[in-house]
Amino acid sequence: MANPVVHFEIMGKDAARLRKFYTEAFGWQIAPPMAGSPSQYSIVEKANAGSAGSIGGGIGVAPDGYDGHVTFYVYVDDVAATLDRLERLGGQKMMGPDQVPGGPIIGLFKDPEGHVVGLVHDPDQN
Repeated sequence: MANPVVHFEIMGKDAARLRKFYTEAFGWQIAPPMAGSPSQYSIVEKANAGSAGSIGGGIGVAPDGYDGHVTFYVYVDDVAATLDRLERLGGQKMMGPDQVPGGPIIGLFKDPEGHVVGLVHDPDQN
């Protein structure tokens, strides 16, 4: 697969409740919220699935006025160029490209039916 799915995200109104639910439901190991994160973002550890094909994820609070989403992130070579191309194909840019402090560059878009999908590029992995 040229652009693999590399991350998932669950964003909602109560991050603590979501962390508790997914920990109890599936035994996921979820880190405490990142220091200084306005979204109370926590990393879901990759090893939880117990298979080589597992991916990591995150749980956090959605921005004010937004109900939240469950989505996946696709790895791309250039977030800005991909967002531009997706808009030409009928998608709608929601966010980005944004540099995560100490991490990758991310963006979000809606597909033609309104599904939220993420894009990610980590310059340190090239």
